[in-house]
Amino acid sequence: MHMAIDYTNPAGLPVVDADGRVAGHDAGATLVRRLMRVFPGAKLIGTENRFGDGFEIVTLDKIDPDSTVVITMDVLDAPELHRRLAPRGTPKIMNFVWWSVGDHHTTTVPRATFALSCALFPTFANSERTATEIREVVRQWTPPHVAEQATTAWVNLGIRLEHVQPRRRTDVPVVLYPAIYLSPRKQPKVFLDVVEKVRRQTPLRLEMRLHEKHLASELAMRVSQHDWAWVGPLTASRESYWKHLAGTMAFLATALDESYGLEYVEALVAGAVGVFPDRPWARALLPARYPFLYRDETEAQQQLLRAVVDPDACRAELDACVSGSFQQWLRARHDDDLFERAVVERVREWFGD
Repeated sequence: MHMAIDYTNPAGLPVVDADGRVAGHDAGATLVRRLMRVFPGAKLIGTENRFGDGFEIVTLDKIDPDSTVVITMDVLDAPELHRRLAPRGTPKIMNFVWWSVGDHHTTTVPRATFALSCALFPTFANSERTATEIREVVRQWTPPHVAEQATTAWVNLGIRLEHVQPRRRTDVPVVLYPAIYLSPRKQPKVFLDVVEKVRRQTPLRLEMRLHEKHLASELAMRVSQHDWAWVGPLTASRESYWKHLAGTMAFLATALDESYGLEYVEALVAGAVGVFPDRPWARALLPARYPFLYRDETEAQQQLLRAVVDPDACRAELDACVSGSFQQWLRARHDDDLFERAVVERVREWFGD
């Protein structure tokens, strides 16, 4: 069975850069690269036929529907992919939902189309939370005889543990903004308000690595004026990304919702102390007795201050909350080997070898 990936950058940026590589460090681009690693020889569906760096880009009319599984990263594409492929064979289409369902396709037509697509085509989700949301939307927006046909599976995305680098001390504790966007869902103003209050009590250095479309925003420029803050572009490589994480002391999560939370998991595995809102998405990511869950900004400030001034004691609490090693707990649940095995097994189960 051959594999092809259908992906359009949600920010409207090119999927493949001038060097023929999948561009960007956002979650979508990262997942495309991971899928290509999981399925060697996978093609990327594009608007013209050409070669990338180690892979082929093909137009849809070059896809053999009888011998190719198409993984679409945009559920709304699936019906159109089926319509265009069906005259030439039996389409094999798999949805991959890698974002928070509650934040996408909120109006009637796209919401109903999303539900119908997930009912008609096997759908793979990036976490149990996302899979639960998918099933609920399908149940609400499709007739029972259609909803009962839905096939959904999930696994945590996980991270490549071999990327993790040894911890390194910095002269001033580094607090990370754990996102690449300043979108309202991430609540960056709440983040900055808390961090500024902590900064008045103890020295710290704030680091924000942002997607290029948010770097020139008013908020980013205002933050960059602080002599204790650094605001800049995403790191050029995964190696430099993990190098910076190894020197991060703590981070503060302020998002209203997340489908999985890849950036948070990466920072936690790198050894940073994470302070999270007491919300369902965070509890789905963390052990039941996780000690740094806040209910309001006052608690967030208190917990972040502790993480900055006494990280060793905080890490001891993290170990205690799992009655062992918090790092081992994380690694056992967020290793991308689990993701790779699961996605391969689902493709075989749903479409055969």
